[in-house]
Amino acid sequence: MRGVANLELTPDLALSLGRAAGLQLSVGPALVGRDTRRSGEMLSLALQSGFHSAGIDTVDVGIMPAGGISYLTASTGATMGAVVSASHNPASDNGIKFLSATGTKLTDDEEDQIEVRLRSESARIPTGHLVGTRFHDSKALNSYVSFLAKVARYSYRGLNLAVDAANGAAFQAAPAVLSKLGAQVERYAVEPDGTNINLDCGSTYPEFLASKAEGRIGLAFDGDADRLLAIDEDGNPVNGDAIMAIVALHWKAQGRLKNNRVVATVMSNLGFRRAMEGAGIELIETKVGDRYVLEAMNEHRAILGGEQSGHIIFLDKGRTGDGLMTAIRLLDIVAGSGQELRQLRKEAMVEYPQVLKNVKVARGVDLSAAKEVWDAVAEVEKELGSEGRVLIRPSGTEPVVRVMVEAASQEQAGGYADRLAEVVARQLAER
Repeated sequence: MRGVANLELTPDLALSLGRAAGLQLSVGPALVGRDTRRSGEMLSLALQSGFHSAGIDTVDVGIMPAGGISYLTASTGATMGAVVSASHNPASDNGIKFLSATGTKLTDDEEDQIEVRLRSESARIPTGHLVGTRFHDSKALNSYVSFLAKVARYSYRGLNLAVDAANGAAFQAAPAVLSKLGAQVERYAVEPDGTNINLDCGSTYPEFLASKAEGRIGLAFDGDADRLLAIDEDGNPVNGDAIMAIVALHWKAQGRLKNNRVVATVMSNLGFRRAMEGAGIELIETKVGDRYVLEAMNEHRAILGGEQSGHIIFLDKGRTGDGLMTAIRLLDIVAGSGQELRQLRKEAMVEYPQVLKNVKVARGVDLSAAKEVWDAVAEVEKELGSEGRVLIRPSGTEPVVRVMVEAASQEQAGGYADRLAEVVARQLAER
């Protein structure tokens, strides 16, 4: 659940959500963490009060990356976890995401059950000693940092890093673990004031870190630090596709890529697909969304999967996207190979220019029945041949159709994207 804090996502709603989620559990505790938004404490405490009213104790880990909340939920024996964050959204928004006892997102069925309880009266009303209470875990951050440090195979001495924490959940954890591993760390966007999270910084604004890196490797996180976008020594962004390509090729060479397969979404670049094909690595494709990536990883027994956005899952060490884990896996390859990131990036894949257009459409339109659109797509695909790709899909959250084109040049991709967007608007836009 995500929305404008105190307007759409209110303390009353957070309390009701906590009670509904708590009623799903026979025992606790529920582990709760948040990012740095001003509304975070308000909503976190309201959510925990809801758990308490259902007789479930809570463990409050305070400001913590989403990956850390997942790790701590699974490693401490909590029966549920909750992340209070709106990720890469503006500071005025906030959100609540529930996690299972293993640190994964809840299934659709589990979420539906909570929604049913949210809309119904409860017969279970604890009183006296049965009311839940809140415990604060002051060692949570150190536990998470220690876990991450043990994942690293190499010392990072000699690595000069620029870290952009987006004034978000990673502002303490990211510099702490990288310094612990021996890297020289220059810190940016590590002064959260409750209103500056993601503001002209972080993984959604890589230009900021690119302007600061000055020959160093840059690591840019988003608000809840479940995503990572790197910057190479030349100031070029290294997105999720490039990071996965680097890791997949390196792990395959070392015999560490389980079942020789990787999971990615339909948005992954054609260059990534060709890199995997050229290396003899099987690519499993899913719909956009980390939930679908994880499902496919479990089904096909893959240990590496993720999205172009930098939300990457390493199933050998975690159950959800963790930007800090991704940073360590990437830097391990830099440290272990002795190669610069720019060199690894160039060797891993050649990225095709990609243009994405969002076209506003009428609510409830049936894209699958839009014959004129699909006829235009077929024409463009024929003209592109094997040197490009077209993807048209409806947004899952707003009345928008996303038109994506990849081609040999930026000009060509842009021209085709404009052409298809015009057709989509003509046939599906609200009259």
